[in-house]
Amino acid sequence: MTDFLPINKKEMSDRGWNEADFVYVTGDSYVDHPSFGASIITRVLESQGYKVAVLSQPDWKSTADFVQFGRPRLGFFVTSGNIDSMVAHYTAAKRLRRDDAYTAGGKAGKRPDRAVIVYSNLIKRIYPDIPVIIGGLEASLRRFAHYDYWDDKVRPSILMDSKADLLTFGMGEKQTIEIAERLANGENICDMRDIKGTCYVCPTVETPYDGVECPSYDNVVKNKVEYAKSCRIQQDEQDHIRGRVIKQKHGKWMVVQNKPMPPLTQKELDWVYSLPYMRTYHPSYEKLGGVSGIKEVEFSITHNRGCFGACNFCSIAFHQGRYVTARSKNSIIAEAKKLVNMPNFKGYIHDVGGPTANFRKPSCTLQETNGLCKGKKCLAPTPCRNLTVDHSEYLDILRCLRKIDGIKKVFIRSGIRYDYLLEDKDDAFFKELVEHHVSGQLKVAPEHCSAAVLEKMGKPYIEAYIRFSKRYFQYTGQIHKEQYLVPYLMSSHPGSTLDDAIELALFLKKNHIRPEQVQDFYPTPGTISTCMFYTGLDPYTMKEVYVAKTEHDKALQRALLQYFNPANHRLVEEALKKAKRFDLIGYDRKCLIRPSKDASGKRKPDLYYSKKYNNNRKSRKR
Repeated sequence: MTDFLPINKKEMSDRGWNEADFVYVTGDSYVDHPSFGASIITRVLESQGYKVAVLSQPDWKSTADFVQFGRPRLGFFVTSGNIDSMVAHYTAAKRLRRDDAYTAGGKAGKRPDRAVIVYSNLIKRIYPDIPVIIGGLEASLRRFAHYDYWDDKVRPSILMDSKADLLTFGMGEKQTIEIAERLANGENICDMRDIKGTCYVCPTVETPYDGVECPSYDNVVKNKVEYAKSCRIQQDEQDHIRGRVIKQKHGKWMVVQNKPMPPLTQKELDWVYSLPYMRTYHPSYEKLGGVSGIKEVEFSITHNRGCFGACNFCSIAFHQGRYVTARSKNSIIAEAKKLVNMPNFKGYIHDVGGPTANFRKPSCTLQETNGLCKGKKCLAPTPCRNLTVDHSEYLDILRCLRKIDGIKKVFIRSGIRYDYLLEDKDDAFFKELVEHHVSGQLKVAPEHCSAAVLEKMGKPYIEAYIRFSKRYFQYTGQIHKEQYLVPYLMSSHPGSTLDDAIELALFLKKNHIRPEQVQDFYPTPGTISTCMFYTGLDPYTMKEVYVAKTEHDKALQRALLQYFNPANHRLVEEALKKAKRFDLIGYDRKCLIRPSKDASGKRKPDLYYSKKYNNNRKSRKR
């Protein structure tokens, strides 16, 4: 096919279809690009010979949109879209967002809160006996009982609330093909309890014997220690080689997660990315101004999946998995040539990346047979001694892309794991990254500088960032370019105290870093960090973790990271006084801020010279 899939009754009829085999419901506007999960799954279904209609951002306040295609022959697939609908709607401060990058025209409010639940329940009311399969990030990360930041409580598995028949977690291509084939062969979806990468609900008396059972929904609601235990079990079993079946009781029902589906092989990945994507949004959105979410990815190439970095606040490990797979060089080159032939291509490939751009292979050979180590990280807090580091294949691909006629520049924007890069004894990739693949500034993610906080984040110690930055500017200087390094920073992550935030502010001042933006920690479902936020416990040590939970406490930490902004003066002063760091309020070069002015407009007595400060200074010297 060389056209978009039908998004309404007329487009379906124009294809000569009397009915669709599947209706795919999504909370996003329809963008047919392989950076959008909905596009991949619908094209995969189409490639298997199924007639697929896309129901994009339906009006959930009536049934009209849900019946426009008629009853599909085999069933409905449902997703909230590329991101969780609650994250799409609300900031980390729980304030409504003013726009939506995944909606035509940027208009907010085109999908409901908890879109998967709303869509699935509505379909079940209209067609009670039709198969409904939920998937995508929202369903995947909420497959067990989970803390919900917006309700500030533990909610049951999304399977219970949505009334869906089956849930696919992870990237979903293989599960989707198997489900569709078995439905087409007449099998009842209620009997599909053996598909890897899926979850289902059954009466407790039908619970499978194998696997591991984590604390029940009732227990994790009542007891935070039980919640932390549940989180660790769920995280530890997300490995396609050694992962086991996981069970969690919800009253008289059992939520069962089958073993994870093995990731796509290189040949399978190449096939998925060769499908006939239109690589843009549906033309009906043109009059609304298009879909802005396509801008960053329209001329980008995904070359890998999975991330063994596995930061605790990131959902990738629980969704895509830690095992890294990659596309072939020929597949990537073929996609680049498609971009060159697009009418609005200006010669710039914006990214050749993925979850982490410079990962091409598993982090060690042991993973091939044993899976990834349980409860350990490959890079944090320091690199594993078994780590295999090799950028040669990635570098070869980038060199070939640079030589293609019509390509002026190839950038890398999706994130470089600098601690991994530092372990490479061959600095060829590092030098060529700086010379050819940085668009003025390179963004990396140290996130913090406090060792205690970085350990809770699952990130490397700050010394790795310092080493990286020195070499980055060294290589930049050698080619006589003016390029910058932009660090991503996070405030209020579990484990970060006010003292830790002050330590970070001092680090920024010392290194002349003035971040324009700071990300406040956002407790999204399915991450280790969110477990720590809710329980106040590290699920891997069961030790208590400090958590800044109130909006004001978060504001104090966030303000410290931008202490230089006059608008933050009051908050920074309050934070420093609260932490008894009077030595950082004054006129000395080491101070973060000057004293406040009194009502007459004069500076208040300099706290730097106050008796209180001098006493504190003496005690610190002792």
